[in-house]
Amino acid sequence: MIYDYTLTTGKGETLNLADYKGKVIMVVNTATGCGFTPHYAPIEQMYTDYHDKGLEILDIPCNQFGGQAPGSDDEIHEFCTMHFNTTFPQMKKSDVNGPNELPLYTWLKSQKGFEGFDAHEYKDLLEGMFAKADPEWDKKPDIKWNFTKFIIDREGNVVARFEPTADMAKVEECVKALL
Repeated sequence: MIYDYTLTTGKGETLNLADYKGKVIMVVNTATGCGFTPHYAPIEQMYTDYHDKGLEILDIPCNQFGGQAPGSDDEIHEFCTMHFNTTFPQMKKSDVNGPNELPLYTWLKSQKGFEGFDAHEYKDLLEGMFAKADPEWDKKPDIKWNFTKFIIDREGNVVARFEPTADMAKVEECVKALL
């Protein structure tokens, strides 16, 4: 269950996810230099609009996809607050795939695997890139790219996984339905 995990904040503090019992949680792996980086704006808007109703957002910067999250935790935080006025909690830069992936991500991917990309201007580019590297890419639950979002309900269940190509309005609809 999600409440069994802890994360480390960008400031080095331990965040116990059990403290979020009864909340709707969005877990998102982010990057500051990605074509999807503008997702920070609607994510922050959701946090502003719904935090008081029980939404928590956990931003986990990750540099595993094209090296698009360079810099220290402080530099990433400064970028996000300066360019997108983010106020939601930001975690320490971490891996979401592979031998050093956060245990939370091992669990999240076991709950909701990859189900395909939504129609988007980057869909063909991403699919072509992954197919060239691994013909079985679409059958694996791995995080495919920056800004993959997991939505967890108030009971701690993973109810949705949105790939970065998903329309942010669909993500917001899911969140609102759970609040």
